[in-house]
Amino acid sequence: MEKREFFFRSCDGVTKIHAMEWIPDGEVRAVLQICHGMTEHIRRYDDFASYLAERGFCVAGHDHLGHGQSVQGEEYYGYFHETKGNACVIGDIHKLRYWIKKQYREVPYFMLGHSMGSFLLRQYLTRESAGLAGAVIMGTGYHSVPEVMAGQALCRAIAVFKGWKYRSRLVNAAGFGGFNRRFMPCETEMDWLTTDKRKRDEYIEDPHCGFIFTVNGYYHMFEGMKCLQKRKNIDKIRKDLPLLLISGEDDPVGAFGKGVRKVHKEYAKAGIADTELRLYEGKRHELLNEKGRMQVYADCLQWMERYIG
Repeated sequence: MEKREFFFRSCDGVTKIHAMEWIPDGEVRAVLQICHGMTEHIRRYDDFASYLAERGFCVAGHDHLGHGQSVQGEEYYGYFHETKGNACVIGDIHKLRYWIKKQYREVPYFMLGHSMGSFLLRQYLTRESAGLAGAVIMGTGYHSVPEVMAGQALCRAIAVFKGWKYRSRLVNAAGFGGFNRRFMPCETEMDWLTTDKRKRDEYIEDPHCGFIFTVNGYYHMFEGMKCLQKRKNIDKIRKDLPLLLISGEDDPVGAFGKGVRKVHKEYAKAGIADTELRLYEGKRHELLNEKGRMQVYADCLQWMERYIG
């Protein structure tokens, strides 16, 4: 297996986006593009990507704008673009797909999105589902339009006085403050991520993880979530696109299964027939960093192998 790192220009016209590719030694059977979650980076997927590369998958992913090495400087962590933030992040996902697909035109192309990446992937599928062999939606949730509009109003109000690069503990607490409640007493603020303490502590100690988003980042993330509640957008997804929704039963982002089930039902109502839901008992938010994660690795692999001709 070979690992490659490269950069490409973001759709914001300024930032250099950091990307990685895990390439099998032998024949490439399929491609998986990964969209990582909020306040993390693509390097954290190395174990999973290596597992798939050893089994013939080319795996690619990038640090989203405002994450990892895809920043102009410290003040840009958790910042997208003042007016076109959500569109820039979605556009970067498509840029990477276009570049990787040119190298592997004849093999099936899958995508996986985790957490914030799952919301981004769900948006992406409303625009660019053609040509995909399937999509894995991991650690997602459901947010109503009034919820996200209230979040956007709060971000706008704060930005008037503090600017769009301001990091609001109020907005951050509204987004994550209750996630540990079910797991009290907790050792850290990140106990909701995984039951694997070593992986939890690696996240906490990683300087590129766990930073507070800017109000700009939150505003545009909410904008994307808002569009997901419009039926006309969901109806744009290919009806024959295979979808796998996976989540931990103890994941607060998915409302402990309730939100994920709701998303699954929305896709079924839209006529997307090949949609599968799996909830993992006793698992929290980061399935790929949970105890027993090799089962999740294997399940994702086996699901994708169904659609490799």
